[in-house]
Amino acid sequence: MRPFEYRRATDARSAVGALRGRADAMYLGGGTNLVDLMRLGVATPAVLVDVSRATSDAIEESGDGDLLIGAGVRNSDLAAHPVVRRRYPMLAQAVLAGASGQIRNMATVGGNLLQRTRCSYFQDVAKPCNKHRPGSGCPAREGDHRNLAIIGHSASCVATHPSDMAVALAALGATVHIEGADGPRTVPMPGLHRLPGDEPDRDTVLEPGDLITAVELPALPFAAVSRYRKVRDRASFAFAVVSVAAALDLADGVVRDCRIALGGVAHVPWRAAMAESALRGAPATAAEFSRAADLELAAARPLPENAFKVPLARNVLVRTLSELAS
Repeated sequence: MRPFEYRRATDARSAVGALRGRADAMYLGGGTNLVDLMRLGVATPAVLVDVSRATSDAIEESGDGDLLIGAGVRNSDLAAHPVVRRRYPMLAQAVLAGASGQIRNMATVGGNLLQRTRCSYFQDVAKPCNKHRPGSGCPAREGDHRNLAIIGHSASCVATHPSDMAVALAALGATVHIEGADGPRTVPMPGLHRLPGDEPDRDTVLEPGDLITAVELPALPFAAVSRYRKVRDRASFAFAVVSVAAALDLADGVVRDCRIALGGVAHVPWRAAMAESALRGAPATAAEFSRAADLELAAARPLPENAFKVPLARNVLVRTLSELAS
């Protein structure tokens, strides 16, 4: 472990101020991902600014039905909250699928959104990787890519985003509240995370020093009929090979509206906009669910060792929608 300076921020503005002009400083929330990266030598901050007390740890309903979740809320508290479980079950299920109880007790909502990829090349500083050393190449394309991206990737990076929670938030159309150098602003989901393109070292659209302060969920009544399904290599806690977050709004056997996002398939939580569009107004049948899944996955460009993810994603999506419809 390299030596570093530790500071504790008491509010969002002082936290942002502590990082102003300091490219070698980073925020510390629960530390469940950052500390691992520091041990591996991937992250080498000279200053850690503890923001665990700088953002809210409350979950509050607004007058118009939206739900405001403080960035400091622990994952375990989010998954157990009765309003989340009742109105957004896919979110509670995603958080519970994401890690062990010990990790959930430490990890925060803000930090969960900013997890770095678990690609083995990114986590090994002795290997080339465009994410931690831009321009060095992406050996995963020819090497170990079984659990990496099949859609939205580039020649520079085929890493996948690891968060389960973020997949549910993308499906729900959450809004992320941010405190930055120029004051507060909001960013929609999808929209917080970015595809790799030619800058795979940039996971999000956040600017240096930006701090996530809250996540807002829209009042979406049909989200009460939702589900998160995760396929992983082992029954114990592991990152998704493929996951699906879905919600259905049905009337007389017809899909009035829906929300769908995929995890484990892209550099970002993948909102399945084409599948959603195809399903609106269509009968809620397995045949229509299959057609919508095929339309969404037509853009997939798998690598040799992860081509199995395409039919897997299709099957998981169809099964999840079929169960919701029934």
